[in-house]
Amino acid sequence: LFAVLVALYEEPEKPDSALDFLKHHLGASAPENPEIEALRLEVAEMKEKYEAVLEENKKLKTKVKVY
Repeated sequence: LFAVLVALYEEPEKPDSALDFLKHHLGASAPENPEIEALRLEVAEMKEKYEAVLEENKKLKTKVKVY
């Protein structure tokens, strides 16, 4: 943190937002990659499918117990 603050102080052209400068240099605000967003969507879809399969599994288990 100290090194980033020193870098901000020594910056010849001061940024508009010191907070954004800190976030950028500390890695807190990495730019969004379209591939990352696609993977997030895929994970969400897989979670939905997983929940559906779990529900179907429960239903089938109850049917098997009845027979």
